[in-house]
Amino acid sequence: MPRKKESTLRNCIRELRTATSGMTQQELADRVGVTRQTIVALEGGSYTPSLTLALRITKVFGKTTEAVFQLDE
Repeated sequence: MPRKKESTLRNCIRELRTATSGMTQQELADRVGVTRQTIVALEGGSYTPSLTLALRITKVFGKTTEAVFQLDE
């Protein structure tokens, strides 16, 4: 039986954050209720956010979930 390929969740948080008047990682973290280290991990692709966190992030930027997060299968 062939193994199913793992899906990867990509995001454009860093691009959106810097395009928003140079918002810092700490400012975004404060707005969505996480630590700066969580934002670092998200931007680096080493952390997959919960649905709740993903929705908070999209709300900060006024974007749809699909505009911020992309699933590579």
